[in-house]
Amino acid sequence: MTRKPLHALVCSCLVVLALSFAPPAGAADAVPPDKHLEQGLKALERGAFDDAVVSLSEAARLYERSRQPTAQVAALMPLARAYAALGQYRQAIKTLEAALELTKKSGGRGRMAAVLADLGNAHIAIGSWPAAEGYLTNSLSLARRLGDSALAAAILNDLGNLSAMNKKYPEAIAAYRESIVLAKRAGHRPLTARALTNAAGALRVNGEPQEAETSLDAAFDLLRQLDPSHDTAFGLTTVGLAYRDLRPALPSSSARLSLRGSDALNQAAAVAETLGDRRTASYAWGYLGGLYEDEGRYAEALQLTRKAIFAAQQVNAPESLYRWQWQAGRLLKKLGTVDDALAAYRRAVLTLQSIRPELSATYGGLQTSFRESVGPVYFELVDLLLQRAASLPNRDQVGAYLVEAREAVELLKAAELRDYFRDDCVDTLLSKTTSLDVVSRTAVVVYPILLPDRTELLVSLPTGLKRFSVPVGAAALTREVRELRRKLEKRTTREYLPHAQRLYEWLVRPLEADLTSLRIDTLVFVPDGPLRTIPVGALHDGKQFLVEKYALAITPGLSLTDPRPINRQGLKVLAVGVTEPVQGFPPLPNVSVELDALRSLFGSTNLLNQDFVVSRLEKELKDERFTIVHVASHGHFGGDVRDTFLLAFDDKLTIDRLDQLVGVFKFRDDPLDLLTLSACDTAAGDDRAALGLAGVAVKAGARSAVATLWDINDRVSADLVAEFYRELGNPSISRASALRRAQMKILADPRYEHPGFWSPFLLINNWL
Repeated sequence: MTRKPLHALVCSCLVVLALSFAPPAGAADAVPPDKHLEQGLKALERGAFDDAVVSLSEAARLYERSRQPTAQVAALMPLARAYAALGQYRQAIKTLEAALELTKKSGGRGRMAAVLADLGNAHIAIGSWPAAEGYLTNSLSLARRLGDSALAAAILNDLGNLSAMNKKYPEAIAAYRESIVLAKRAGHRPLTARALTNAAGALRVNGEPQEAETSLDAAFDLLRQLDPSHDTAFGLTTVGLAYRDLRPALPSSSARLSLRGSDALNQAAAVAETLGDRRTASYAWGYLGGLYEDEGRYAEALQLTRKAIFAAQQVNAPESLYRWQWQAGRLLKKLGTVDDALAAYRRAVLTLQSIRPELSATYGGLQTSFRESVGPVYFELVDLLLQRAASLPNRDQVGAYLVEAREAVELLKAAELRDYFRDDCVDTLLSKTTSLDVVSRTAVVVYPILLPDRTELLVSLPTGLKRFSVPVGAAALTREVRELRRKLEKRTTREYLPHAQRLYEWLVRPLEADLTSLRIDTLVFVPDGPLRTIPVGALHDGKQFLVEKYALAITPGLSLTDPRPINRQGLKVLAVGVTEPVQGFPPLPNVSVELDALRSLFGSTNLLNQDFVVSRLEKELKDERFTIVHVASHGHFGGDVRDTFLLAFDDKLTIDRLDQLVGVFKFRDDPLDLLTLSACDTAAGDDRAALGLAGVAVKAGARSAVATLWDINDRVSADLVAEFYRELGNPSISRASALRRAQMKILADPRYEHPGFWSPFLLINNWL
């Protein structure tokens, strides 16, 4: 769906601030603001968005200096569009908010409607849909009262986009159709074509492919009649992609649709070339290469892809460059030049590392995570590296490929955490890393990599990194994981057992001989994707659970761990919790038992019920350097960090707020050693939620965390936690061993031997 110029999948880490473009005062004043405005609008028209930002920022600055608010708004609005085209949606919103304030002061209902409409579109881009709907509804009402058909048509197009994103396709189609009528009435052919293209997309998804094709044909015919412009080139590119996407719904017309798609993309490239719009030309050539790839025309596809790469490099567009480098890697692999394919994939990953996921990963804040969007780039590189390692006769050469494969997955894991928590908290810990391979001679790190046709296990043994390949693909393993998780929570049956045994056979059995011969006592898993949602301690070898054989821990990534033993000298513990029913959550009467145990063991500072309010917690954390913070209250980790919280007596403590409170420890010589969350849960089957749980120690700046994957029996939780802390007081055992002993004690009780009671407790990050 389209409205403005091409929206990037990801954008540069550096937000381009308008002020950074301001030239020296004398030079700026030599050129009148109207000239800067004219230059900016022309740059915007030809797709030179960086140039547009420079000129329009300067025009706005000069208009502000000369106190011309109406002219300033006239510069700020296209400036916001330039930011949006560069993927910098939040900067666009700031710019539009400034324009809105000026418009409120200077008046003008037409301009007010236009600013509100652009704000609505910008909020769609960051996924802030309620705000978007409010702005768009208000602006549509104003536009209708003013009789501005063109503006009303543009707003209806955006409202159609919003409905489509919410999967309300009939509503979207109705909005697009009204937009088409009004755009035709206003004689606005580019907008008519845009609404026709969007209507085609909604009609296709709504099961009306013939109508979609008719709508696309009408859009294509209109676009071919328009003068060359960035919007024309962008519209033709979008039509080309829409024809491609329509092919599965109309298999009998597939050849025609492919031909029309190729024609549209070729014309888009030609228009962009005429304008010197290398950014849009890059997309047109790249997508055309993808179309040829689908048709098996690999050599032609590679030639087009290389043109797309060169154009993207010319305009410094990493958000598209990585796509075409990735595409080149796929094509080179299909053409049998594996070394060249590896080089292309490596370049794609390197480009991705230079950019980060913006909060609005795509226009509309579509519900795709960073992993879903670009994870395949990393995993296809890893697959190639592991295949190359398997083909090498010289074992001495294998290690480098295995290490590179693991490092590629590490890069993805770090990016996933940044994406989930919506900040760069990960980077704070990257400077504190130690290679886990050399931390302990009796612990091994098990690194599962889930690929479409197999599961690879990279295991850091004291003798070196070793690879095990299991012929079970990601889809089959995921199904088994989902079943185990679902049945572990049914604590009255043993239905979990076949799944626990099957996963043991796949994930642990291949390693057993090495683990036994090397006398390993601790397994540290770096779970990926669905494996984050289950407790590995519940895996079963047919006789006993894995936790009965080894101390266990998980970590979200090797480079995210700060492996130092807990300092047991002068332990200072803060224990907080809620026993009473608050904010609609049930009581947790045994929380008082947990807190009493901590007080008796460590003389902890306890805040219970009315004392556990956010302001008091903040004061305690600022005033004292605690070693351990224990939170015994309801908590929830959702697929979106905005749905993640811990329950204080007076409020929900968001993960960002927790970061602000506990995160002060990040900047001390001795960070928080342990954060315990003893009553949190994640939704079954929600890999993103489990990622948030696994990353909580990283986010909070703690060396390690103990948390639960799902709600468990209040009494069991109190007993297990008390036993864990008793064992932790013994300086001769690790955190992982302390948790194992506590779980074994619960397992020995016939009432609670089912793993649904004891296994959801996870030790996260540092296990020493």
